[in-house]
Amino acid sequence: MWLHDIDPIAVALGPLKIHWYGLMYLIGFGSAWYLGNRRARKAGSGWNEQQVSDLIFWGAIGVVLGGRFGYVLFYNFPQFLDDPLWLFAIWEGGMSFHGGLLGVIAAIGYFAHHYKKGFFAIADFVAPLIPVGLGAGRLGNFIGGELWGRATDQSWGVIFPRAMDGLGRHPSQLYEFALEGVVLFIVLWFYSAKPRPAMAVSGMFLLLYGLFRSCVELFREPDGHIGFVALDWLTMGQLLSLPMIILGAVLVALAYRTSASVKAS
Repeated sequence: MWLHDIDPIAVALGPLKIHWYGLMYLIGFGSAWYLGNRRARKAGSGWNEQQVSDLIFWGAIGVVLGGRFGYVLFYNFPQFLDDPLWLFAIWEGGMSFHGGLLGVIAAIGYFAHHYKKGFFAIADFVAPLIPVGLGAGRLGNFIGGELWGRATDQSWGVIFPRAMDGLGRHPSQLYEFALEGVVLFIVLWFYSAKPRPAMAVSGMFLLLYGLFRSCVELFREPDGHIGFVALDWLTMGQLLSLPMIILGAVLVALAYRTSASVKAS
């Protein structure tokens, strides 16, 4: 067992404190900008650096606004009803990936309308850029000692002081880092390196993320104020990931079926 004693504050300048979790957002957006420009420089990509920068800008807004709104709606709506201004208390923490995803989808819709690009042409371009940011965010969760896993007696268990129970727990944040960050990035980056039917890359992202998140939720401690939402094992994270799995599988199947039909004709 290992006692988690990492300082969540990366830099402290008097009253100004910069947390590692905030820096991880910068790493995520910066990596998306770098990887997007790398793809844009390829011949025939249909993208330029200005478009990539604009896409990352609007995507970042979608992540932050959608992530906060999603957390409030999916995980703590009663508190919002008691105190509507709590919605804006971002410094207290509380961001939802699924809400952030909806925010990014909205940003893609705006970008598609503004630049006259197809929705899935943008979604397929941006999907491989996301996992590095997801992985960085999970590292930020681990450093901050939050969103810990369920109790375990395994030797790699971690004692998180913020859990206030002294139990060794699964470092589920690192499991998510490995699957949602490293594995998902490798699969999507190389999968999208070759021409794929429209919707295929986006569908693969939704499918794999939903599966990975659902698996890790088996080791992650449910939110204390929510617990299991059904069957004494189903978590909110799994419930929200189920539509992603279904939609992802449908998009991949539809993408290849449409492509096969076009070739046959």
